[in-house]
Amino acid sequence: MEAEVDAYIEAHVDERDERDRRLVMRNGHAEPRKITTGAGPIEIEAPRVNDKRVDEATGERMRFRSSIIPPWCRKSPKVAEVLPLMYLHGMSSGDFVPALEEFFGSAARLSSSVITRLTRQWQAERDAFMRRDLSGVDYVYVWVDGIHFNIRLEEERLCTLVVVGVRVDGTKELVALADGYRESTDSWADLLRDLRSRGMRAPVLAVGDGALGFWAALRDVWPETRTQRCWVHKVANVLAALPQSAHRTARRMLAEIRDAEDRDRALRAVHAFAHHFGGKWPKAVARSTTSKRCSRSTTSRPSTGSTSRPRTRSSRRSPPCDSAPAAPKGASSRAAGLAMAFKLIESAQQRWRAVNGPHLVALVRADVIFEKGVPIERPNPPHQEAAA
Repeated sequence: MEAEVDAYIEAHVDERDERDRRLVMRNGHAEPRKITTGAGPIEIEAPRVNDKRVDEATGERMRFRSSIIPPWCRKSPKVAEVLPLMYLHGMSSGDFVPALEEFFGSAARLSSSVITRLTRQWQAERDAFMRRDLSGVDYVYVWVDGIHFNIRLEEERLCTLVVVGVRVDGTKELVALADGYRESTDSWADLLRDLRSRGMRAPVLAVGDGALGFWAALRDVWPETRTQRCWVHKVANVLAALPQSAHRTARRMLAEIRDAEDRDRALRAVHAFAHHFGGKWPKAVARSTTSKRCSRSTTSRPSTGSTSRPRTRSSRRSPPCDSAPAAPKGASSRAAGLAMAFKLIESAQQRWRAVNGPHLVALVRADVIFEKGVPIERPNPPHQEAAA
């Protein structure tokens, strides 16, 4: 900080007033204060700067702002990041004081009240996220899913509707996260209409599980969007109809279907699966042969459920006595649950990788025809043939 102040003063050493006195100079040190770091609390005396210059645009005195330690800072940025991570991954706010005292030597300014303020801030951030303009971004693909959480003070579970989109450049990002009622058609339709009203263009392809509510809503809001079943859900449904001893072979054969280079090879792999399992487990074969058009890329889709459930899962602590009921942890309200899920998915979003073949995504939006993975020229449209 001393070097930072020296560099600031040196940069303005030539600025002087009418009496040839320097406008920027040192002014001692501020009162000592403690800052919590990962190595424990440390005491600093920040150097002060007397800056007499005036901003011509605002008419206010200019001030020196340290980029190392801001004037309001009472804990290092790394420690500040620990708080939401500890809370979001399941630690009760009441456990913060003893835990932080062990790690940092002091719990000053790191109490559970900080988490209360953070939760309100996360709710405001999610509200702003759900009001943002979408007319400037194009999502070619979307993945949708419904995630169910327990709410501590409510009997009804929170059903979070999540939409993840793929931009034209192949990168993935969170599009929407909203409260829904049991993944109903009305809940999904309300969310899709809201996205459309904020300027979102109809995606080329929507991928999801077998929940009928979304597909009905999609036909109503964006009927031109194509649909595909997600392989992650499809494989889980097939394996649920098979004994554990057959899972290894079934996974391998299902992977051959998913990773086939073209449709003909995929159909041959489907027939091989049916021949191998059809005699004993016809239900599994029926689940594997229905809806053959499933998205191959969903094997790498971001797992929104596993990302956001640790904090909102209802876990129970040991009761203080045998007769006292255990107190479940988790979100205390639906708004808090949505905010927690939003922040966890937002954090996980930084680790999402682009889809395979990102350079081909723009061609999909351009409605280019592919034959065995190779783009081909589109035949003349019907109106051109009629004109000819």
